[in-house]
Amino acid sequence: MCVKGIKNMAEKFLTLMAELDDDTQTRMSEWYDVLKKAGFIGTQTPGLPYHISLATFPLEKEQEAAALTKEIASSFSEIPVHISHIGLFSGGKVLFSAPEREAKLNELYEACKIGSEETYPWTPHITMLIDEPDKVYAALALLMKSFSPFVGTIVRLRLCAFWPTREIVSVELHKDK
Repeated sequence: MCVKGIKNMAEKFLTLMAELDDDTQTRMSEWYDVLKKAGFIGTQTPGLPYHISLATFPLEKEQEAAALTKEIASSFSEIPVHISHIGLFSGGKVLFSAPEREAKLNELYEACKIGSEETYPWTPHITMLIDEPDKVYAALALLMKSFSPFVGTIVRLRLCAFWPTREIVSVELHKDK
């Protein structure tokens, strides 16, 4: 989880994330526990809830990004996401689970990227492990044994600054809209 704190000069950027519901957190934690028990730890950010990154912003846009986060959260209800597959990013250093790219998720992404610094195509994903390719490939084989598709829910938007991790704002999405 992001830690609330004072601005740190080491911070590099802001990230707007779609956080997943408690049941999804539990399920994905169980997947990661399988990896951890087999010796796979990785270098992904510790303590963050499982999430889908939606946009990044420069530090100087903190107020605008916080206002955007609140505005978007007020206009979206919770979004079901079908976490249907596992993937690797080019280079083989990132193992992730991923949702289908459905209309509501795309709508949320489009709303969040306003004013962001995104310069690459967006791949919605939930990072499971960041490590060297040989470790990621071995972890993939292990994760496939416990992975099964399911429907989770995006329940909140969270804006954090990175490094170190500092929570700026966390806003629940509406239950039904």
